[in-house]
Amino acid sequence: MTTIPEAAATPEVLEREFSLLTAVTRLDFLSRRDNVVVDQPNDSTDHDDDWMRIKDATTTLDKDEALELLALGEVVARKAHEHRQLGIRAALRGGAGWPQIARAMGVSPRAAWERHTSWLDRQEKARAAGDPDALDAESLATARELAGRRPS
Repeated sequence: MTTIPEAAATPEVLEREFSLLTAVTRLDFLSRRDNVVVDQPNDSTDHDDDWMRIKDATTTLDKDEALELLALGEVVARKAHEHRQLGIRAALRGGAGWPQIARAMGVSPRAAWERHTSWLDRQEKARAAGDPDALDAESLATARELAGRRPS
C-alpha cells in the first residue's frame, strides 16, 4: 500500500509562521512564478477559449511549492477574516455606524452586525475552551457594547 506523504506546508504551520503581509507577499511571489507559463503570449486566433490554454499549461512550481501556494491561500483567507473583525471594531470605536460598516463590507447593515456578533460568540466559546488567542471577557464585553443592537 502506497502512503501519501503529508504536505510540508499546512495552513496551520504557515499561519503560525507568517503575518498576513508576509503570507500575501509569498502567495503573490509563488502565483507570479506559476503564472509565467499562463501569461505567455497566445498565438491562437481563438481568444474565446482561454480555459484550454490554462488547462494545458504546465506549472513552473515544484510539487512542494504548489502545495505551499494552496496552503497560503487558506492562510490569507483566515488572516483576512481576522483582520476584518479588527477593522469592524476599529470602525465602531472611530464612530462609524452599521450602515457605513456594511457599505465598506458590501453587505446589509444587519448582515454586517450578525457576522460580527457571530464572530464574538465564537470568540467567547474559544476562550471558554482555553484558547489563549481568543478575546478575554473584558474585551468581549466592550466589543459587544460597541456593536450595540442589531440594525433593522
